[in-house]
Amino acid sequence: MNNVIEGHPSGRQLPMHARIREILRAGISNGSFRPNDRLPSEKELMASHGVSRITVRHALGELEKEAAIYRIAGKGSYVAKPAPVQDLTRLLGFGEAMSRLGYQTLNQLVGINTLPAPNDIASQLGVPGGTPVSEIRRVRCVDQEPVSLDVTYVTAALGERLAKEDLITRDIFVILESDYGIALGHADLSISTIAARPPLTEHLKVESGSPILHLERLTHTREGTPLEFDRIYYRGDSFSYRLRIARG
Repeated sequence: MNNVIEGHPSGRQLPMHARIREILRAGISNGSFRPNDRLPSEKELMASHGVSRITVRHALGELEKEAAIYRIAGKGSYVAKPAPVQDLTRLLGFGEAMSRLGYQTLNQLVGINTLPAPNDIASQLGVPGGTPVSEIRRVRCVDQEPVSLDVTYVTAALGERLAKEDLITRDIFVILESDYGIALGHADLSISTIAARPPLTEHLKVESGSPILHLERLTHTREGTPLEFDRIYYRGDSFSYRLRIARG
């Protein structure tokens, strides 16, 4: 059998390991293989494609590097659950966004403190420097695994109210709108990457130096008043953002 296959959209010939990889990837994308489903065994793939074990392992190895599959010694290869993706084109709380994708979320409340607002935080919230503000720290978990550390700043008065709420299972956005009747308007976002250092390494269970997606978000009321400033630190290996950008 030839070691290459014709017909790739790019016009190039694909090596057999790449063809097998693409066939399996397509099956994962279209739902033929669901998360945690067992893929055909190496012997089954060898027989169905007429290739060697090395070729099959090459294909599976590339899918494993992409985190599309995982392997269990002595049992085979299984479809990995895709990393959570949040749509940036809509203003949603973390729990809201994840529940729409079928994920179970839970918050670990690290602490709620009142402190004099540093100048950068005060500027975001539109209050004088040194004004008391509340800092709410939560580790956000998806399917019991830590995904992000969220540090939220609000006025001290609003923080005192939020401290009495269920911040373990509920989003602050939902509490603000549903319980307090505060209509949310828009948020300004900035995104960068940093290297993990303590205490992020402990909260997110990552190695020092691991890539962290750092997002800063200033949420406004419908009237345009600054309401909540967040510094959010996402594990680079377990979360991504998605948005659609139109030309013009």
